[in-house]
Amino acid sequence: MARIETPFADHFDTALLSGAPWIEALRRGGFDRYRALGLPTPRSEQWKYTNLRALARIPFAPAAPGSTVTAIPAGIAPLEDAYLAVIVNGRFDASLSALDGLPKGVESGSLAAKAAQDPAALEASLGRLADIESRPLAALNTASMADGLYLRLADGAALDKPLHLVCIGDAGDDPVGISPRHLIDMGAGSIATLVESHVGAGSYFANTVSEISVGAGAVLNHYKLQNEGPEAFHVAYTHVRLEDRSTYDGFVLQVGGKLARNEIRTHLGEHVECRLNGAYLGRGEQHIDNTTFIDHASPNSTSHEVYKGVLDGRSRGVFQGKILVRKDAQKTDGRQVNKTLLLSPGTEIDTKPELEIYADDVKCSHGATTGDLAEEALFYLMARGIDRKKAKAMLVVAFVGEAVAEIQSPGPRAAFQKTVDAWLGEEDEK
Repeated sequence: MARIETPFADHFDTALLSGAPWIEALRRGGFDRYRALGLPTPRSEQWKYTNLRALARIPFAPAAPGSTVTAIPAGIAPLEDAYLAVIVNGRFDASLSALDGLPKGVESGSLAAKAAQDPAALEASLGRLADIESRPLAALNTASMADGLYLRLADGAALDKPLHLVCIGDAGDDPVGISPRHLIDMGAGSIATLVESHVGAGSYFANTVSEISVGAGAVLNHYKLQNEGPEAFHVAYTHVRLEDRSTYDGFVLQVGGKLARNEIRTHLGEHVECRLNGAYLGRGEQHIDNTTFIDHASPNSTSHEVYKGVLDGRSRGVFQGKILVRKDAQKTDGRQVNKTLLLSPGTEIDTKPELEIYADDVKCSHGATTGDLAEEALFYLMARGIDRKKAKAMLVVAFVGEAVAEIQSPGPRAAFQKTVDAWLGEEDEK
């Protein structure tokens, strides 16, 4: 990997997550690895279509502890009934959170508090999934992590309603860098729905890492809305390990940020059902990157992946999706689709679906399409008295709606559809 520079490296000692020598060693290892790798550049295949040079030019300083945020801003997925965990500038905010009444066997709160009170409980999971050897920004997060969400479900435990994680960036007058670190550990047979919303204001760089373990037979519904502020940089890396007979239903909706990249890697055991879906809506000069990797490591598992994008103005999208089927992963069923609508001549999409298969008894497919709205469909609607702008909006809603419909939970599905409708409504107001 080409190395250009290591901005943000001078702030290592300002991080707060501590509690045991092994945590300090983990952070030190992340720091050393980031210094060795440097910020990724387009010379790296993983970052070929996303250039971070603009990010490197901004002097982001670590966000100071304490917060001036007194209320949750607009732009989150509007869930009506959910537990609430709020992270402000990378640190858990108990005053804005509402986690009372969690069911028996469910523990959630501040990762920093857990590290300080019971570091031994984290030792088997913190830093075990995130790949810092080949991912410089995951190494940077590990070096500079201060706090984040801790969620643990005992064997057989179940969340009775979704847990809504709201991450707020609050830059104030000067640009700030934040490094939320989330740890989700689900025991065998447990069930949970986790909804993430990322919002904020000002110039900030959110470099998020999530480590998620889904135990045997467990079910995790995991839905994310990235609706960061227009001057924000959002880079997120999530690693999900799925044990035998578990289920993961994932969806990401990306609408905000100046530059946003959401990378998710999944490792599948046997008889696993994995759904990785998403949608991205860009306008202006936005750059939105979705990178996925599904590792079929064992036989008899299925993966289903649908990503749909709508790009307007001079926005740019990236989709990199790879399905790996290892030699022993017989009877794998893996499917992947990426479709993008380009609504104006200045838009661009780089899409790279990949299959890498070493087993011989599998069903796998992938495909990608790119184009404008069909004139025939527009003409059909306009012939029935609908003006062109309204007809165009109806077709875009239907196009994105097919992706949103992949969300298996009704409440989050409705909330995400409202966000899509609001994005289109902003266009109508112009």
